[in-house]
Amino acid sequence: MVRWMFLAGTELPMFALPESWVWDFWFADDGEFYHLFFLHAPKALGDPEARHHHASIGHAVSTDLTNWSRVEDALAHGAPGDFDALATWTGSVTRHPDGTWFLFYTGARLVGETNVQSIGYATSPDLYAWEKQGQVAGADDHWYERLADQGWHDEAFRDPWVLPDPDGDGWHLLVTARGRTGPSDDRGVVGHCRSADLRKWEVRPPLSEVGQGFGQLEVMHTAVVEGQPFLIFSCLARDASAATRSTGTRGGTWAARARTVLGPYDIANATPLTDDRLYVGRLVQTRDAGWRFLAFDNELPDGSFGGTITDPRPVHLVDGRLVLHE
Repeated sequence: MVRWMFLAGTELPMFALPESWVWDFWFADDGEFYHLFFLHAPKALGDPEARHHHASIGHAVSTDLTNWSRVEDALAHGAPGDFDALATWTGSVTRHPDGTWFLFYTGARLVGETNVQSIGYATSPDLYAWEKQGQVAGADDHWYERLADQGWHDEAFRDPWVLPDPDGDGWHLLVTARGRTGPSDDRGVVGHCRSADLRKWEVRPPLSEVGQGFGQLEVMHTAVVEGQPFLIFSCLARDASAATRSTGTRGGTWAARARTVLGPYDIANATPLTDDRLYVGRLVQTRDAGWRFLAFDNELPDGSFGGTITDPRPVHLVDGRLVLHE
């Protein structure tokens, strides 16, 4: 399914749903199809900000990252009292050596009127039929800010990015989280969990320090482009530190060079890939080993929320920095 929108006289193909806003997304590749998993919520809500409390995980497939066919949704929120009682948020997908697909996702619930997030997973034999397996990790106050610390507008432990250990020793989750020290607007860290089997997870200390310029590192993922590892994350200006805001940034999607996919990450010197018009940018590797960049349209020229996903754009390195092709 491809919908067409017209912005400032330019024809731009995008993934869009006429009845719903679409925002955060991630991919899986089964060798035949690229699978797009995306958050969506009905426009009938009226206010785009209300979408966060009504998110489900949609699913579409494509052979070219441009022309998409929507299929049955992957996941919806759980029952009252469940860790995902409010909504199912952003995640990532990997395949176990036994062939089982694992979808790690964020479960959101309300404590009073405050959002609390934790990590759960679902499994599938084919990427289409998913069975929830429950919660596996949440913020551990040995290292991570909790709701009782009253330092932020939510208890952040979300957006799990799953990747195999580079040395073959199990798997890792990188998680949007916050440390417990320093100014409230500068506590964003790379949360970390580790597993030997993808089913049982241990919460570990963060892989980065507080004080790197961001209140949160949203929807992070890793990519190795032309031999250079990067941590890609998103942060709007309103959620960055005072020092970062003083540069005049509008925020958006950022790229931080890394020594390895598990760090250290040069977050303090991250460079923007986009401004706030495009958010939650993702790099996806194509089958010819190239890289493409997609994001969701966050702010349209008239200031309204976009809620569509762009077509892919090539990326390359210039003097060690990631750059998007126009």
